[in-house]
Amino acid sequence: MLRVLDAIEAGQLPALPVLVLADTPEAAGLALAAQRGVGTAVCAPRDHADRDTWARALTTQLEAVGAELVALAGFMRVLPAAFCDRWHGRLLNIHPSLLPRHKGLDTHQRALDAGDREAGCSVHFVTAELDGGPLIAQSRVAIRAGETADSLAERVLKREHVLYPQVLTWCATGQVTLRHGHVHRGDTKLAAPLEV
Repeated sequence: MLRVLDAIEAGQLPALPVLVLADTPEAAGLALAAQRGVGTAVCAPRDHADRDTWARALTTQLEAVGAELVALAGFMRVLPAAFCDRWHGRLLNIHPSLLPRHKGLDTHQRALDAGDREAGCSVHFVTAELDGGPLIAQSRVAIRAGETADSLAERVLKREHVLYPQVLTWCATGQVTLRHGHVHRGDTKLAAPLEV
C-alpha cells in the first residue's frame, strides 16, 4: 500500500486515495495512511452477524467516500461473493506468485519446493474464487541457485512495487477493463496477462 501511495504522490498514478479500510485495527496500513493524510477505517468481521452483513458494511464505507476502484493490499481474507459482485471490474488484488500457480499462502516456499525456474507476482480482478479472478499482468523473476523463501520474497516484493502501481494506473485511466469476464486493454481482449 505504501508504494501505491508513493506512486500517487509522485504523480505516476492518477488517483486520489479516499480511504484505507482494514479488517483489523492492528493493520500497519492504517498508520501509514494516517501519516499521509488519507482517511482510515476499520470494519472487522467479528463486529457483524455474518459475512454478508460484513460485506455490506464494507461497501457502505467505501461508497460513503466515493470510492471508484478498490485495491487490496495485504488483505488476508476471502471476500464474500456479494462484495466481489458489487465491485466487479473495480476490485483488484496483487498476489506473490505467477497465478494460477501457488494460490493462497506460502507461495515462495511452494515455488521452491515445486522446482519452479521462475516466480513473480500477479495482479488480477477479484472474484469470489481465491486468487482466481481474471489476470491482468504479471512480473517475473528467475529463481536462483541456493534461493531461499526469504530471498525470493524480497526480490518478488520489489517487482510488486513496480507492477501494482502500473496496473492501477491502467485501470484508473480506463486503459484496462474487465468486460464479460475477460480483461481488455483498449478494445483488445488479452490472450495472456500483460508482462511488466
